[in-house]
Amino acid sequence: MASVPRVVVIGAGFGGLAAVKALARAPVAITLVDQRNHHLFQPLLYQVATAALSPADVAGPIRSILRDQDNVHVVLDRVVGIDRSARDVCLASGKRLTYDWLIVATGARHSYFGRDEWAQHAPGIKSIEDATAVRSKVLLALERAETETDKARRDALLTFVVIGGGPTGVEMAGAIVELAHRSVSRDFRTITPHCSRVILINLASRLLQTFPEDLSAIALANLEKLGVEVRLSTPITAIEADHVVAGDERIPTHTAIWAAGVQASPAAQWLDAAADPAGRVVVDDALHPHGDERIFVVGDTACCAGPQGVALPGTAPVAKQQGQHAARAIRAAVANRPAPPFHYRNFGNLATIGRSHAVIDFGWSRVSGLLAWLIWSTAHVYFLVGFRNRLQVGANLIWNYLTYARHARLITGAHAAPAVSISQTHDLFKGEKHDRAA
Repeated sequence: MASVPRVVVIGAGFGGLAAVKALARAPVAITLVDQRNHHLFQPLLYQVATAALSPADVAGPIRSILRDQDNVHVVLDRVVGIDRSARDVCLASGKRLTYDWLIVATGARHSYFGRDEWAQHAPGIKSIEDATAVRSKVLLALERAETETDKARRDALLTFVVIGGGPTGVEMAGAIVELAHRSVSRDFRTITPHCSRVILINLASRLLQTFPEDLSAIALANLEKLGVEVRLSTPITAIEADHVVAGDERIPTHTAIWAAGVQASPAAQWLDAAADPAGRVVVDDALHPHGDERIFVVGDTACCAGPQGVALPGTAPVAKQQGQHAARAIRAAVANRPAPPFHYRNFGNLATIGRSHAVIDFGWSRVSGLLAWLIWSTAHVYFLVGFRNRLQVGANLIWNYLTYARHARLITGAHAAPAVSISQTHDLFKGEKHDRAA
């Protein structure tokens, strides 16, 4: 393998993994670098955050996914820089990876538009850790509300605020309202379906701005029918531990969730390349930055113009097609053949609203309601990595639809109640015996 061209792929998301798989039989040596050992199916991550699915349902170990691909070497590390002149990738461990071709697929992170202090009170969901933290936050609020006697504090605990009206915000709001109103209220003694409030706040004048206006209106109507209170054209001016200020309204809440914006990874800084306002690397129609034909930037990291001159959205289909294009271009270069420019094929834009409603824009056709939800569910299950994941998630979606059940309602990590040590238990037991003797 030392004598064949070297391809370094940074990131095992949709774009990076698609590129690696498309190079399976190419005469190249691939090094795949990621700071996590798993590939994550982000479109279903909100289902983990609302206790419908467990983390293992939406993620798979990278090494297991690529176990049968002999020309891949997986490295668990974090990239800290790229030396374009030397064609080196610098890792946090101090190692350097030399490449003949480089594919940058490092994804995106949350953007709080200069108010990073909001992150501690309004987490977003971009990773399994984010999703389980949000899940614990939501479930802990319900647990505390069950025994809270002060009405104002109880109302604040049962108020859930989702910030952002894109697909993630709409899907989160619909899932939370069903979790709080239908799924868990039967398990509590003092919480009824009418106790909880879910508020969706959006700065824009309509939801799902990348969708046609009629589908945005349908999404709004479906959310309001579910019981979500929607605030449009409303800016957020403050987020604290116990309240959110939206416009002129102060909303007492202990659970705010951020779905309002993303920012690309520092790839533009590593490459010393031009970037758009969201930090995405500006690329040409071959996905190269500044015409560097040895580097491809794909997925959420790339600012790539679509057919109408508008930048393509940061969705899984875009990332996968760009990763596959980068692989085809590398195969062509190895064979001394020209590669055609990247052309995106739009297979549709999807968003779900609750358990039986969705909207889909195919471009040539628009679908909403139960049929759209069935298409959305089928598509998401199909694109999951691994047969086990598909089978498990498909069964869970059917079970959740029939029963409203949320089987992954676990409060874990720092949000869980502190453990009691053996010595503390012994002291408590001695104290109880002393009280009884007295």
